[in-house]
Amino acid sequence: MVYISIIILVVIFVSLMALGVPVAWSLGLSGFVTLLVTVAVVPSATTVAQRMGTGLDSFSLLAIPFFVLAGEIMNKGGIANRLIDLAKAITGRLPGGLLYVNVIAAMLFGAIAGSAVAAASAIGGILGPRMEKEGYPKELGAAVNITSSTTGLIIPPSNILIVYSLASGGVSIGALFIAGYIPGLFIGMLLMLVAAVFIKKNNLPMGEITSWRELGSKFFRAFPSLMLLVIVIGGIVAGVFTATEASAIAVIYTLGLSFFYGELKTKEVPSILLKASETTAIVMLLIATSMSMSWVMSSEDIPQSISQALLTLSDNKFVVLIIINLILLFVGLFMDMTPAVLIFTPIFLPVVVALGIDPIHFGIMMVTNLCIGVCTPPVGSVLFIGVGVANTSIAKVFLPILPFFLAMVLGLVMITLWPQMTLWLPSLFGL
Repeated sequence: MVYISIIILVVIFVSLMALGVPVAWSLGLSGFVTLLVTVAVVPSATTVAQRMGTGLDSFSLLAIPFFVLAGEIMNKGGIANRLIDLAKAITGRLPGGLLYVNVIAAMLFGAIAGSAVAAASAIGGILGPRMEKEGYPKELGAAVNITSSTTGLIIPPSNILIVYSLASGGVSIGALFIAGYIPGLFIGMLLMLVAAVFIKKNNLPMGEITSWRELGSKFFRAFPSLMLLVIVIGGIVAGVFTATEASAIAVIYTLGLSFFYGELKTKEVPSILLKASETTAIVMLLIATSMSMSWVMSSEDIPQSISQALLTLSDNKFVVLIIINLILLFVGLFMDMTPAVLIFTPIFLPVVVALGIDPIHFGIMMVTNLCIGVCTPPVGSVLFIGVGVANTSIAKVFLPILPFFLAMVLGLVMITLWPQMTLWLPSLFGL
């Protein structure tokens, strides 16, 4: 019966996706049809609706709309510009410095906003025209912007890490946030190394000379924005407030800072609220239908069957992690991060825990893996935003972005095989 349920679930979901049905509807309908195998129509519909409702009944999920809103405020409030100016001052007059600026600014912006889409849109929109004006290949700039924007999904605060905490049954959000710093910075460094090769090959122009005085001035201007990191992450680690409360504080802080900078007008607030609401509604619908589908799979013993099958393949934890990584890389091509985390965490987490792998390490590994998927067609949201902002096409960006993909895969391998890269900081803080 289990195998029949798996076949029905997979066939219905893949068929709906192939027909162009939105992911949320595909998740909900495939779970509903699978239930019809064992129960009547009315109980199935009622159960799916109930599980969608209870799936959203979580205090931790309140952090997502607040962090989304904080990211939208940052986009409009001049905070991104100051972070980019600081990144430009840090790189000084290095050859091809604007590529480094893009990576550094993406890490800084992502570390505050926690959104790859917001980072790709804001930083690409500001740096893209300047790169093109100074002779940088448009497609190369787009490739750097797309891949570096994903570091904000690993470096905290990160909405997807909150989703993983929910799907895992309560892994500490604070520990996940702290664990993401070193892997996120490591991925950023690898991307900068690849950029350095392109810079040397294309003989890209040098940046402007930055004096110590100018560097200090840019740091002073960006300091209030950077303080958001200290307030949010420091407050969570110190136990002053929860991640949800920290997200609300982030909104208040970014709103006040944007008004202080004078770059956010009162008349712009309603449009910001509307856009944040739209994004939140999409994310929450995905979470609701994903939780419903996860419950269907659990009720049909699908995760247990898959877990047993994986454990029979090998009892070596690294072999199992490699298999899981390959599966997730394939899944990331066709599924958004949020439903992927919600569906596959309950399937794979019991397997890795049985092998003695820390859930925090697995969570960072999983998110890093799925970051590659958001940069690849056919459903890569960051890819579409990046090429749209750069006013180019996916076909033209494919070759320049390929080495950056390989760098991200190398980073994933290192994170997978070296658990202490993830676990050292949380252990240092006693998390």
